[in-house]
Amino acid sequence: MKIVDPVPELDQKAAHLRQSLARRGRLLVAYSGGVDSAFLAWMAHQVLGDQMQAVIADSASLARTHLEEALTFARERGIPVDVVETRELENPDYSRNDALRCFHCKDELFTVLEQYCAAHAYDAIAYGVNADDQGDFRPGHQAARQHRVLTPLLDAALGKNEIRELARQAGLRVWDKPASACLSSRIEYGRPVTPKALQAVELGEDALRALGFRQFRVRHHGEIVRIEIAREELPRALTSDMARELTAIFKNLGFKFVTLDLEGFRSGSMNQLLKPEELLREQGPPGKG
Repeated sequence: MKIVDPVPELDQKAAHLRQSLARRGRLLVAYSGGVDSAFLAWMAHQVLGDQMQAVIADSASLARTHLEEALTFARERGIPVDVVETRELENPDYSRNDALRCFHCKDELFTVLEQYCAAHAYDAIAYGVNADDQGDFRPGHQAARQHRVLTPLLDAALGKNEIRELARQAGLRVWDKPASACLSSRIEYGRPVTPKALQAVELGEDALRALGFRQFRVRHHGEIVRIEIAREELPRALTSDMARELTAIFKNLGFKFVTLDLEGFRSGSMNQLLKPEELLREQGPPGKG
């Protein structure tokens, strides 16, 4: 069997990405501070210089620590970044938190970014969806398609691990940053997204971070909190002393019952609560686009 060296293929994908970005003119990059969007913003800045602009959307669903980390990374790398406000929580279609919540979030985001483009004479918007994202339930991608948002990483067939490797090769310190979706994704479907619920999740995750855990989620199920911690970190959480500490922290945040998920952290675990017919609604509401 012939063994194919993966390095040339990765180099080819990176070259494809650079060539694609070079053709985009003045480009706006939807930036969140995660590995994908950070790498895309960095690469776009390398290729386009002052013809690109990163924009991060600030709302109650964005943790303050993530906002600060994103802005710090951009400053370190000289990437021009601006902060805009989004108001997805004011949209009842978003706050009721059904299977299409992410569609309404991205619809709001890209509407705001389109207004930014028009005001500052940018030619297009790009965001950091990658090849691996295609296998998950992500209705926000449909909003991106309806707003004709560019997908440079996906077009270059780059997956998550490949993006991390390219970021590592470039010396970007975010290359191994744990994945982290918005705070609203921590609230079970059907339970309204409210500022109070988002604050409980954010403060709970801040507390876990302060305890030294690295990869985790605080899942909000009303009176019950379900804490997911990466399997390699679970032994530290499964002690009587840590159980007492976690109980005190989360009861002080208003939860009546504190649970630790023995399956550990897994991205998108809330999607397991969706019915098959809800998963089929990823195409978004009729009449959009």
